[in-house]
Amino acid sequence: MPDIVAPLLALASASPRRLDLLRQVGLVPDRVEPADIDETSLRDERPRQLALRLAIGKGQAAQARLAGHYVLSADTVVAVGRRILPKAETEADVRACLKLISGRKHDVLTGVAVIAPDGRMASRVVEARVAFKRLSLVEAEGYIASGEWRGKAGGYAIQGQAGAFVQEISGSYSAIVGLPLNETMAILEGLGFAPALRWAAK
Repeated sequence: MPDIVAPLLALASASPRRLDLLRQVGLVPDRVEPADIDETSLRDERPRQLALRLAIGKGQAAQARLAGHYVLSADTVVAVGRRILPKAETEADVRACLKLISGRKHDVLTGVAVIAPDGRMASRVVEARVAFKRLSLVEAEGYIASGEWRGKAGGYAIQGQAGAFVQEISGSYSAIVGLPLNETMAILEGLGFAPALRWAAK
């Protein structure tokens, strides 16, 4: 029986959440190569446009270092209407985010891009909607004190303590975490990456 040659996969992201999600479906990247790009939104750029542009930009930035690999990249944007919430780095950031999303619904948009070894690329944006309960001062201050929000789009991670604030989800849970698994697998397969070969080669 001939040896199975597994396709090479690279993740152009430093997010441990995305790595965990890939592992959940049996895909362990051969390389993790975070791409450092400017994530500032452009003037009049909508949340969906930003998520897609950053996902593609990260993949393209990492591609030169990843010859022979399928390069997977993603970016998550949290928005209230057309207002894009920051990736919270300070307490002022997270306070502003919590004030906006407390007691209301907001959108979580994750852009995904895959660049094949031959340069072909496919991408899409997956949107989910999350409803937060109205937070009391004690709840908000307790969450801020946890520090869990740091570096998170919209100031929270749904798979962490903030999960207690979520009343309703519409759409892909994994997209809210950072990588829509169903759509990601479909994109990979559409470009010729066969996950079954990865599993068989183990």
